[in-house]
Amino acid sequence: MKRTHIYIIASFFLLFGMNSCTDILVEDPQDQIFVDNYFETENDAISAVNSIYAILNSTSTPPTFGGVYHSSYWVASGLASDEMENRFVGVLEYDQLENFTHNPVNGTLYDLWQNCYKGINNANFAINGIPDVSMNEARKASLLGEARFLRGLLYFELVRLFGEVPLFIDTEPPLFPSKASVSEVYEQIKADLTFASENTFAEHDRGDGLGRATSGAAKSLLAKVHLTIGEYAACIALCDEVLDSGQYELWEDFADAFRIANENGKESIFNIGFGDANGSISFWEVGQFNVRLLPAQLKEQITGVNAQGWQVATQDLFDSYDPNDRRREVTLMDKVFALDGRVLSIEPHIRKYWDQESEPNGGNTENDFPYLRLSDIYLMKAEAINELNNGPNAEAYDAINTIRKRARFNGEITLDVLPDLEGLSYDSFKTALLNERRWEFTGEGKRWFDLVRFNKLEETVKAAKPEAQVSDFHKLFPIPQEELDLNKNLLPQNTGY
Repeated sequence: MKRTHIYIIASFFLLFGMNSCTDILVEDPQDQIFVDNYFETENDAISAVNSIYAILNSTSTPPTFGGVYHSSYWVASGLASDEMENRFVGVLEYDQLENFTHNPVNGTLYDLWQNCYKGINNANFAINGIPDVSMNEARKASLLGEARFLRGLLYFELVRLFGEVPLFIDTEPPLFPSKASVSEVYEQIKADLTFASENTFAEHDRGDGLGRATSGAAKSLLAKVHLTIGEYAACIALCDEVLDSGQYELWEDFADAFRIANENGKESIFNIGFGDANGSISFWEVGQFNVRLLPAQLKEQITGVNAQGWQVATQDLFDSYDPNDRRREVTLMDKVFALDGRVLSIEPHIRKYWDQESEPNGGNTENDFPYLRLSDIYLMKAEAINELNNGPNAEAYDAINTIRKRARFNGEITLDVLPDLEGLSYDSFKTALLNERRWEFTGEGKRWFDLVRFNKLEETVKAAKPEAQVSDFHKLFPIPQEELDLNKNLLPQNTGY
């Protein structure tokens, strides 16, 4: 009989796997529940899918803290790149990621591994149980699409972070699973996201939970999967479907993409909800973006602010922006204005998630984590065209220049900066794309993945952080030692570790 574990929290079911993918089948009679006797009503199906979303933001069980995208994901991507440096004194795992001295014993990486498999375990439970529920068939198909979108998303993170990983889509995986090949994992990801793109609702009502996966989100993530593995024509076709759908539109002002009132607005394709999340699906009261990223010196400006500045932007990142690029002003801060009139110069900090009008005190925030925005689709399309044609064409220029044009608007007028790109070679256009992605997506958990995909991790990090001991093998992270100790089938360890 298929089985998993279930916990009851705040009047709805949150399904969690155990702390390791290797002990999912350990039984606890006090909280065990079976697929056969759980899935009876539509609410059971909804609760099962909700349990997957809960792993994305913050609901967790010890020893992990927070969900996949609470902090570990974007902090690791930022530190293990040219984007961030660590200022959280005494936290060795962050120092290691910043300096590229990380090894298989790293709490941040173990958090990512554990939480991804918790979510996958919950997704498998939902996918295996929902088909037998008597309910509206369209809603059933959409819920299954959401579950498969989320499973595909989590496997996409795992395969990009760790390479070969255990792959299971049933609720009864082997006790000591072996690693699947990278190609096998990607085939399952594509199957899941294709199903989601064909079955998930195109949109959800606010009362039904904005922030749920949609067919547009599935197509967008599938486009990124195709781009990552070099299937450029498929990526372009999906980007065009999303762009031509009429469902999404860029905000005129870059700053509007990060205002709390605009969460799940016209530019958002898929958000991870925090706080009230403007009516979207969320399982945690607040996010910690501002606690971690805003400067501690804000206490000179705001009484009682909870801003720690644990991770800061590199000076190299700050200096790379055109000073009049709207994105620098919105994304970064290098000054604090004290109440007594003093201007305090500070090292660059990331302020992108601080909606100062809605949350003047900073600190804990209800802002979402923007996993997929429309600007990503434009830049993915431009990248895929450049790769497919060994150089840009008119469509590629139009895509990247659309993003640059938006960045000229300073909130009041359009400035004469960031001219349209033209006449570039394959290599120079690729460099321009990598820069554009850097300026557009700072603090959104994309930088390490982008540098790996562009094969620029080593040279780019060394330019920004000369002391970092970065090598070519850092294009993957190590499999957590705790997992290897439990399951020798996960050997060999990734090269270099």
